[in-house]
Amino acid sequence: IFVEKPDNVVAIDVLFVAKVDSTNLPRKPVMKWMKGKWMDLGSKAGKHLQFKETYDRNTKIYTFEMKMVKVVPGDAGGYRCEVTAKDKCDSCTFEISVESAEEEKPTDILSAFKRADAGEDEGELDFSALLKKKPVEEKEQIDVWELLKNAHPSEYEKIAFEYGITDLRGMLKRLKKMKAVEPKVSDAFLKRLESAYSVDKGKKITLSVELVDPNAEVKWLKNGQEIKPSAKYIMETNGNIRMLTINKCNLADDAAYECVVGTEKSFTEVFVKEPPVTITKLLDDYHVVVGERVEFEVEVSEEGAHVMWFKEDQELVRDDKAKYRFKKDGKRHWLIINEATLDDIAMYHVYTNGGHTKGELEVEEKELEVLQSIADLTVKSAEQAVFKCEVSDEKVTGKWFKDDIVIHRLMIDDVKPEDAGDYTFVPDGYALSLSAKLNFLDPPKIHLDVSGNMVSQNTIIVVAGNKLRLDVEITGEPAPTVVWTRGETVIHKHGRIRVETRTGLSSFVIEGAEREDEGNYNITVTNPAGEDKANIFIKIVDVPDPPEKVKCTSVGEDCATVIWEPPAFDGGAPIKGYLMERKKKGSSRWTKLNFDVYEQTTYEAKRMIEGVLYEMRVFAVNGIGISQPSLNSKPFMPIAPTSEPTRLQVHDVTDTTCTLKWLAPEKIGAGGLDGYIVEFCKEGGTSCHFFSEHVTLNTWKPANTDLIEKQSFVVRNLPTGEKMNFRVIAVNVAGRSPPALLGQPVTVREIMEYPKIRLPRELRTKYIKMVGEKINLVIPFQGKPRPVAKWLKDGEPVDVKKVGTCSTNVDTILFIRSAEREHSGKYTLVLQIENMEDKADIQIRVVEKPGPPIGVTVTDVWGFNAALEWKPPKDDGNCEITGYTIQKADKKTKEWFTVYEHNRRTNCTVSDLVMGNEYMFRVYSENLCGLSEEPCISKNTAFIPKTGIKAATYTEKDMSCSPKFTTPLVDRSVIAGYSTAISCAVRGFPKPKIIWMKNNMILGEDPKYLMMNNQGVLTLNIRKPGMFDGGKYSCRAVNTLGQDEVECKLEIRGMGGRPLSKVTTMSQRTV
Repeated sequence: IFVEKPDNVVAIDVLFVAKVDSTNLPRKPVMKWMKGKWMDLGSKAGKHLQFKETYDRNTKIYTFEMKMVKVVPGDAGGYRCEVTAKDKCDSCTFEISVESAEEEKPTDILSAFKRADAGEDEGELDFSALLKKKPVEEKEQIDVWELLKNAHPSEYEKIAFEYGITDLRGMLKRLKKMKAVEPKVSDAFLKRLESAYSVDKGKKITLSVELVDPNAEVKWLKNGQEIKPSAKYIMETNGNIRMLTINKCNLADDAAYECVVGTEKSFTEVFVKEPPVTITKLLDDYHVVVGERVEFEVEVSEEGAHVMWFKEDQELVRDDKAKYRFKKDGKRHWLIINEATLDDIAMYHVYTNGGHTKGELEVEEKELEVLQSIADLTVKSAEQAVFKCEVSDEKVTGKWFKDDIVIHRLMIDDVKPEDAGDYTFVPDGYALSLSAKLNFLDPPKIHLDVSGNMVSQNTIIVVAGNKLRLDVEITGEPAPTVVWTRGETVIHKHGRIRVETRTGLSSFVIEGAEREDEGNYNITVTNPAGEDKANIFIKIVDVPDPPEKVKCTSVGEDCATVIWEPPAFDGGAPIKGYLMERKKKGSSRWTKLNFDVYEQTTYEAKRMIEGVLYEMRVFAVNGIGISQPSLNSKPFMPIAPTSEPTRLQVHDVTDTTCTLKWLAPEKIGAGGLDGYIVEFCKEGGTSCHFFSEHVTLNTWKPANTDLIEKQSFVVRNLPTGEKMNFRVIAVNVAGRSPPALLGQPVTVREIMEYPKIRLPRELRTKYIKMVGEKINLVIPFQGKPRPVAKWLKDGEPVDVKKVGTCSTNVDTILFIRSAEREHSGKYTLVLQIENMEDKADIQIRVVEKPGPPIGVTVTDVWGFNAALEWKPPKDDGNCEITGYTIQKADKKTKEWFTVYEHNRRTNCTVSDLVMGNEYMFRVYSENLCGLSEEPCISKNTAFIPKTGIKAATYTEKDMSCSPKFTTPLVDRSVIAGYSTAISCAVRGFPKPKIIWMKNNMILGEDPKYLMMNNQGVLTLNIRKPGMFDGGKYSCRAVNTLGQDEVECKLEIRGMGGRPLSKVTTMSQRTV
């Protein structure tokens, strides 16, 4: 990722620069400056550490800078910069070395020659001190091997140069191959060889190991070859110690050595150092003139020694320009500068591993007087051009330059356009130059090249919104004047549409092209030599306008058909097709309906949810791109039409009408049901006179203009005697359902139908109403033509002043506003059609509360009891007496208390009377309407004498009797599915046990039957009887004195009145 990495430096103020190429990076790179491994320097920014980041948009290169001001010793160490960009990462390391600045003390040369022990004569010079032998300070021996192992790789070359290592590459290879750590435990060695040894050239070195076995034999190897004892290699044994001494080491002894004991080995490396190279002849200073040759010469103590040349702080190396040349001969070395320039002024240094010298180079310029300078020339094609000048030095030489390019002529014959330009004469060795310009006259010419953009001659296509930059090459001398126009309007150098002019080039620029920019543009170029013109047509193409008038034309259960119109403007390119999207109303999430371009303007969208509102929009696509979306369509809902209506049938037919009935469709759906349409057509294809109109009935015609909501309809004005087909169609927002058709045509002719009275179920038995209530009987009937309904009471026509009647086509009504007992009787409905009739009888009973009982008498008193008897009331309220309510009252308090309720007999015994009191009694009669208004009070009273008073003797009445049914069971005929009850009454003492049976089988605890006993009134409730519940039902009462049994027949009838079980007569058996 790095284009430029920071370098290692030694400085006081230092600037590190890293450059990163972001061309292939997915995002902006992030730079981190680190010290060591973990310290992030970004948090240390301030006066000492300054960071900077810049970006070049042309080269797409990020430049990161870290400036360290006034470096202190604590800043020394290893640094790292790390750059990351998403999944890409790179890093590099560099070091900072800090050297303390030593103040240069003024050098006093004479002080070196003063006597150190002269006392008062100290000021006199003493050259004899120079002749004295000075003691040589011994330098501390440094192990180069250890130094290299611990040094950074960037310091290897410096260390090798300083300590005279010539084969640095070989030494590094050996260093890399060395084992870092040898096994600590060994069976053969107590002490191994050191990892490396270093020795000066010509010196001797001793390698020693200590063995476990003092008698073990060892072998010494050099680079894998066994060493034989000799004067150079001396092998010694001293107990457990084995030694190898190498005398007079030279470069050939720089190798890898091994000590072998059996199968174990100990390795080491021996490095031979050469003595330092000293400088025997120092550099001299040079003072030259520009262009002269400079040779710096130095002599060293060793032949073939490595010498480094520096210009100031920069090392000089050989380059292709041959600015500097290096030469050596034995111990002598030269630096040669062929032609000195002012840039060569500097201090030059020579370094060896044992010495340093320097020399200064000074360069001065030559002076030249110009008597006549070079003049500008203007020539035409094929003419001659001569440049002349006059200077003070006749022998001066120099070079001619044309537009900074060296040329070698002063006279130009047959001048051509490429000869025009700036000509310069530079005298050799002088800081002087003479310049002139050669102007060439050439007619202007427009070189129009729009290859790649042209669709036809001089036509350029530009996509709207893009930038157009048309570079037109212009030739001509002098440079022609360029004018761009559109019609009569001149295009200037500023604005969205502008002209940019450079040498030999005119650029026509449109920033963000718009449709209004389309048209013809003219370019005109002129100069003194002539004029040229060109015409260019700019065609602006764009994405099309949005489609128009998007609407839904039809819907289905999960689909909808959408149509639209093409866009008004196609963008200058043909429309390739359309893209559609939909969304639910109220949502902001659009769903794509097609990924490939759809070419038609009608589309059926599928896989939609019924009952949900949707909106659609459409995009137009051309060769440029996709348009903006159209306006949203009106919301629409995918709804399926209903299924066809069911059970269509003809209800009635007359000579001109037909009444149809039907049921709702089985499947309606989310769209609901708006109504129905009835249609008809004639069987076959002939025309007929449809009353006042002539109508062809071979096609379906609607019978109703507006939708009907009822499930019946009368089709009127039909031709009599024709066979007509009918159908019914359900309609909702999704449209028409499939039609429901009649199985066969219907002949339009009235059909005779027998009269039939359909008497409601509640009127088939006695119809009971209370006095004052309203009676309203609605009796439906059938028959064609319309029947005539007559009402009779007890065989005579009803009195219209007392009873109201009303009849329609399908029913008749009997109405009494306030019922009276005189309205009771047998009413007969007679339905007649010509000589056909049907009758139905209805028993109406108007009831009211009964009168009081007659003759309530106390017939007997004994103990604490009194016996009462009475007669039924004269007026029973026109219905059966269901029971009596008996009350008693003490003559002292005259407060009445009820003794019995619903007593069905006309006698009773009142018990638990209080001794010493006299009681009177009263009795209310009860029927279906309730208790009588007035009671009947007993004619006499009952006195209960106190104890101790001798009462009249009486004979206890024996109340025991065998069971006896006082009211038998009655045969019943009921409709299946309607609950019913059968009742009877029984008396007996002791209280008899009641057993209910069906077909002589005891009913038991069957939950279908509910058995009740209320003071001798027995009731059997049968819940929703079915066809199997018909038969003989019997009730048996049993006590110790005997038993009694009654039975009846229960008939179960169907809904049509047909009996499901036979009816037989009642029988009674007494045992």
